[in-house]
Amino acid sequence: MLTLLVIIIILGLGFDLINGFHDAANSIATVVSTKVLTPFQAVVWAALFNFIAFWIFDLKVANTVAKTVHSDSINLYVILAGLIAAICWNLLTWWFGIPSSSSHTLIGGFAGAAVAHASSFDVINQKVIFDTIKFIVLAPFIGMGIAFVITVLIVNLCRRANPYQADKWFRRLQLVSSAAFSLGHGGSDSQKVIGIITASMVVFGAYLTQHHMPVPDWVHIQQVVDAHGKTSFGHVPQWIPITCYICIACGTMMGGWRIVKTMGTKITKVTPLEGVAAETAGAITLYGVSQGLGIPVSTTHTIAGSIMGVGMTKRLSAVRWGISINLLWAWILTIPVSGLLAAIIYYILKLINPVA
Repeated sequence: MLTLLVIIIILGLGFDLINGFHDAANSIATVVSTKVLTPFQAVVWAALFNFIAFWIFDLKVANTVAKTVHSDSINLYVILAGLIAAICWNLLTWWFGIPSSSSHTLIGGFAGAAVAHASSFDVINQKVIFDTIKFIVLAPFIGMGIAFVITVLIVNLCRRANPYQADKWFRRLQLVSSAAFSLGHGGSDSQKVIGIITASMVVFGAYLTQHHMPVPDWVHIQQVVDAHGKTSFGHVPQWIPITCYICIACGTMMGGWRIVKTMGTKITKVTPLEGVAAETAGAITLYGVSQGLGIPVSTTHTIAGSIMGVGMTKRLSAVRWGISINLLWAWILTIPVSGLLAAIIYYILKLINPVA
């Protein structure tokens, strides 16, 4: 069991690394397409703020992800199957340059493997799944609406400004807005893996307790129950969030240029002013939903909607809706396809080891 736990932790950190370069486009696409930063400067800038997020955000999203399925219906093989499925889907969509959601593929994989293990959909925490699916639809529109309003306000406020001076200021401001969005990306996306690794540690700790074996400090997860009877993580060993934040920062450093092209140029052409508006709108949406409500919202969906919002301020035809519809299909399919893939992987693991 210890070997299996170590494999899950390694795969979880590997997923975080892939998540970093898969979703790097979310943080750097606009700042690269407007040529405010070179690609290398942009990934370094984004990676820095991905890691700084460790000291800013709590573990609300990690708690939510860990509760995707009921704890008594999972084991380490379920978590392993979910992780493998999520990694496969992320690599596939990255290869084709499709900016799908790493958050949703992880949740879909976790849920699909649990359903295969229990042979029932009752194991799924319906509230977590419903809230996640709800914000697949809402997040892009929230980002789109906020970006539209911010762009209109900026354009009206700067109507009489010197174009050259205004462009120079917005290039500087885009560094701030890009950093803000990178903070949200790190604070939101790293927590998915923190939640999965923590859930695996809880399962392993319960196994040791059941077999009357001591639980090492590095495995022990303190859980607390609030006044409403809800269980959450009271103490998570610091090595888990630290390694997760390091991995997503390193992954971001690796780039993700296939998706940068899609996000930065194919949806609509973005100027520094519009880049500031899109990244600010994306950051506001991320902070409000993931940190305010604890819902694992997709950074991909959020920034894509925000970019569409700034494009709409020029004219509706400025947004390439054909590309946007293709992205929408990828977003819709991510959870069910990841879930089905995870179920298949779980059945394969069960054939190899019937005790799974």
